[in-house]
Amino acid sequence: MEFIIACSARFSRVATVKKTVTLWVAALLLASCSSEPPKSLVTPLPTVTPKPQPTQPVPHAEPVRGVWLTTVSRLDWPPVASVNASPASRISQQQKALTDKLDKLKSLGINTVFFQVKPDGTALWRSKILPWSDMMTGKIGEDPGYDPLQFMLDEAHKRGIKVHAWFNPYRVSTNVKPSTERELNNTLSLHPASVFVLHRDWIRTAGDRFVLDPGIPDARDWITSIVAEVVSHYAIDGVQFDDYFYTESAGSTLNDNATFRQYGQGYSSKADWRRHNTQQLIEQVSRTIKQLKPNVEFGVSPAGVWRNLSHDPAGSDTRGAAAYDEAYADTRQWVQMGLLDYIAPQLYWPFARQAARYDVLAHWWADVVKPTHTRLYIGVALYKIGETSKMEPDWTVNGGVPELKKQLDLNESVPQINGTILFRENYLNQPQTQQAVDYLRSRWGS
Repeated sequence: MEFIIACSARFSRVATVKKTVTLWVAALLLASCSSEPPKSLVTPLPTVTPKPQPTQPVPHAEPVRGVWLTTVSRLDWPPVASVNASPASRISQQQKALTDKLDKLKSLGINTVFFQVKPDGTALWRSKILPWSDMMTGKIGEDPGYDPLQFMLDEAHKRGIKVHAWFNPYRVSTNVKPSTERELNNTLSLHPASVFVLHRDWIRTAGDRFVLDPGIPDARDWITSIVAEVVSHYAIDGVQFDDYFYTESAGSTLNDNATFRQYGQGYSSKADWRRHNTQQLIEQVSRTIKQLKPNVEFGVSPAGVWRNLSHDPAGSDTRGAAAYDEAYADTRQWVQMGLLDYIAPQLYWPFARQAARYDVLAHWWADVVKPTHTRLYIGVALYKIGETSKMEPDWTVNGGVPELKKQLDLNESVPQINGTILFRENYLNQPQTQQAVDYLRSRWGS
């Protein structure tokens, strides 16, 4: 019913967004020597040329001691209670909560924060492409009264902490409830409106969420323009994509049959075509970042298993869900092609988990990056520490400290592993993790 607004208004919004995206891409193309003809309404960037592969990893600064700071569903920040406060009180509560977190991270020796700036189809920065995130105010498109990303950058850098802008590339919403659809439809009059109403033909459902269809070239170009906006206007240290590429569940698969018919010529299997689509996005974003600001790092944090040995002789000796087969992300190839500055696989299992042993996967990834420029950071399951688990009892032995120590010891002993990232920040504040937090402070803290 929200679509009773005159068509002319809709076309105006579409034109505005397309103009914005076109301007971004035009600027990028001026920096490129390629004369490759357009392939879509928004010209995709040319294929990245693989970098020369060195015989040894490129030395980097101090090892990354990082943490993911999640904003989706306000899991780590901002405080849930702040949303219903008066504007002045809300801003004060949110900013104090963030500076308190940064002070604690500094005391623990954390030197890098992976800050979720695009939790869905909304932004935690002042964007001309995405509406403001409702995570800040409770309402999509409502100005929070300050720029969360700029505030994070100012405060983190003041403390000597680096900030990587963490994007969920394809997610538009966290559910498909009628109330969510109404909220998205109601953004049509905003500047900018949600992609949900401006490009409804790009939207699919998968994993019980509204998502963009990764097979549509214009959708990939649009995502690239979003990254370009942040890289151009903010002093971020890096960009990271998480593992949500093709994200499906058994009862909620992504119906891209029509997209495959339109764009899948030359591919005998939809799976290969999907992997091609994911790689196209990674190539475009990689090239865009390097054309705009070569010193901004680009990384991906995929599921820990690329492929299992039972499916591929190059795979790991594991039996876990594989990014190649389930998310249609050939993460190993991205490393081999030199598309990433770093890769941060999520190795969320203990040494004793036979189906996906931590040490087996850490060494496998170390071998993958060894002949390349790509740095390797390992994602560690802080969220499991202290939690009772029949399959993984080690997380509760002596507060999880022995297991955490073994993982950190391994990370520091393997030359190809350049750091550790903890998932996720708010678990540093939970009662069950305090022995582990004290251990981190003694090991990493100043």
